[in-house]
Amino acid sequence: MPDTKNRWRIALLALAVLAVHLWLLAGMPRFVVPQRNGNTTWVARTVTPPAPQPETKAPEATAATKPRAAVAPPPPAPRKQEAKAAEQRTPEVADTTAPKTVESGTQVAERTATPPAPEPPAAAATRESGASPALRFRMPPSARFNYDLSARQKGFPLSGSGRLDWRNDGHEYEARLTLSAPLLPTRVQHSTGLVTAQGLAPVRFSNKVRSEEAVHFDRERGKVVFSTNKPEAVLEPGVQDRLSIILQLGAMLAGEPSRYPAGSHITVQVASTQVAEPWTFTVQGSETLALPGGRVQAVRLTREPRKEYDVKVELWLAPGAAYAPVRLRLTQPNGDWVDQQWSSTDRG
Repeated sequence: MPDTKNRWRIALLALAVLAVHLWLLAGMPRFVVPQRNGNTTWVARTVTPPAPQPETKAPEATAATKPRAAVAPPPPAPRKQEAKAAEQRTPEVADTTAPKTVESGTQVAERTATPPAPEPPAAAATRESGASPALRFRMPPSARFNYDLSARQKGFPLSGSGRLDWRNDGHEYEARLTLSAPLLPTRVQHSTGLVTAQGLAPVRFSNKVRSEEAVHFDRERGKVVFSTNKPEAVLEPGVQDRLSIILQLGAMLAGEPSRYPAGSHITVQVASTQVAEPWTFTVQGSETLALPGGRVQAVRLTREPRKEYDVKVELWLAPGAAYAPVRLRLTQPNGDWVDQQWSSTDRG
């Protein structure tokens, strides 16, 4: 009987051992297989798969590494060689280049601290002449010049009077020319502006027969502006109007007469109430005039027409009267003309 019990116990134990082995074999792929290589990193990837981001960054990091490797600095040996070469060159730059740069920079700064003076308007005025640019201007003192007026209009002779009121206080000027004749409307030209080192600088010019038209000189914008709605013109240095040009030419010749010998040319931008264009005057030389006010020695200047409707201008300036205008004759393209000749002067 005891032997029978022992056999059953052994059989049950064998069955229990077999059952345990079967149970272990059934769960082995889940727990035992990942540990056969002993690689904990591999087990981590099996249990929790890596996110896609690390996998995509890996090739990017590799790609980024390659360009850095391509532009990596040279090996230490060349660096040392370059540094050594730079050290050898440094004394040469310090001895020659640096001092010259500092010294020349200071000299250049001193030379360019004051920019070169712009070309004076007179330079533009005399650019086409053989004379040198005018450097000095001498304005006549304030006065009233009276004229006898003769004219021919549409074939009919006319006579009248003229008066030029000139005021100059050394800073500002005003010029007013009044022409009157029977059966004709009175014409008044009026110019105001500044007296500068370059002569007259008009600010406004007007011409009135029945109605008034004007032109403004906008120096801030560099424009000549017409009240008649004509297109604006570029304001050039030394620009004058049709009245101030008479006195400007006298001031130029009075400043340095030797600069304007016979045959020389003076070109100035002249503005009317319609247009601003260059006028070229030719110095004809000295003449003796028999005027209503007496015999006068005067320098004659002429402006010949360039276009179909240009006016011919003849001007006589008297050196003995501070180059004041003693005669002015204007000839129209159709042959009509106006001639004003000096008769007297009222000072003050």
